[in-house]
Amino acid sequence: MPTPAPALTSEADSAYAWIRLAAAITLGTIGGVGMWSYSVVLPSIQAEFGVSRAWASAPYAAIMLGFGFGGMLMGRLSDRVGIFVPIVIGAFMLCLGYTLAGLSQTLWQFMLAQGLLIGLLGSATVFGPLMADISRWFVARRGLAVGICASGNYVAGTVWPPIVQHFVETQGWRATHIGIGIFCVCAMLPLAFVLRRPPPQHAPLSSTAGAITHAPGVNGALSHNTIMALLLIAGFACCMAMAMPQVHLVAYCGDLGYGPARGAEMLSLMMAMGVVSRLVSGWICDRIGGLMTLLIGSVLQGVALLLYLPFDGLASLYVISAMFGLFQGGIVPSYTIIVREYFPAREAGFRIGFVLFATLLGMAVGGWASGRIFDVTGSYHAAFAHGVAWNLVNGAIVVWLLWRLGRPGRDAISAPPAASPAVAR
Repeated sequence: MPTPAPALTSEADSAYAWIRLAAAITLGTIGGVGMWSYSVVLPSIQAEFGVSRAWASAPYAAIMLGFGFGGMLMGRLSDRVGIFVPIVIGAFMLCLGYTLAGLSQTLWQFMLAQGLLIGLLGSATVFGPLMADISRWFVARRGLAVGICASGNYVAGTVWPPIVQHFVETQGWRATHIGIGIFCVCAMLPLAFVLRRPPPQHAPLSSTAGAITHAPGVNGALSHNTIMALLLIAGFACCMAMAMPQVHLVAYCGDLGYGPARGAEMLSLMMAMGVVSRLVSGWICDRIGGLMTLLIGSVLQGVALLLYLPFDGLASLYVISAMFGLFQGGIVPSYTIIVREYFPAREAGFRIGFVLFATLLGMAVGGWASGRIFDVTGSYHAAFAHGVAWNLVNGAIVVWLLWRLGRPGRDAISAPPAASPAVAR
């Protein structure tokens, strides 16, 4: 069978690109269940296997670690063969992973199914690799398109928690897991065929320059490796902070006497506001660049975390959770734009996956650490303060990168690469 001809550059920002984006956000919504279902079933898993809150948080850590490694693995695969094959793999692995999780008899069996199948080979395919793919199909509205694509993950966080909570209450967590797996493979496979077309071919990139022309730094050159290392640390730090509410909100509401159903509603509200945040942040990225957008999100996320400390009333928690979602939703997609602004497009899948791995590692460690802090202190107050401290680390790194690199120019996304004193090999 002959290899299909490369897509034309004119297909960027075309009607098909928007159809592809619609399929991508739908895939992200369906396959993103792997990131959100466990926050709902955490109390059930703790009761089922009779473990501490820290150990009950371990499967979530396994999901995030798998999700992170899978983003790099599937990102590299999509760089070479396109996004279609990773999506097909993800659909079947989600089915297998959720089925085996529902049949598991020990916590370790459950963790392996969550980490290796649901995280590494399942949900990882519909986040970083999809964003990298979509970033190749848009030029003028790349930030908005990536924000929309990334929103699929938060739409998943909006719709899945109440659905999972309902079926856990009526059918039990085991039957719920098996049902999720069957639904994922049936719904994702038809959508995968929309993504078979190869991406548009853009102007070749220089092997010695960054992906864009941008404002020069004030203190000499930064290598690509230095920028990458700082982005990894920043991504880890912001998600150490982000993990506390996202992972433990349902359990926190249970501890306060409001019940897990109220926590699931708050989590759903948080993710719904996160969708708004990602769309708005994508629009902002197209105007002020990824680094500045990231800084705004980091500062506002820290403000929301601080508000959890003095306020724990039911109405207050709904309001703060909505604020947290609105403030932090655009943080992770900003890293995708930053990578596209400062690195070659041919490396997008792997580099985006690598940075997102750092964010997911932060979610994994942050979720476990928050549970451990709860076990030691008997409350979540210290865990919220712990998150604020990590958020300060993220903000400091972003401020420093902005100082050294400056912001990309208005035409940076579409400009051909050129040597720049701010970025060097």
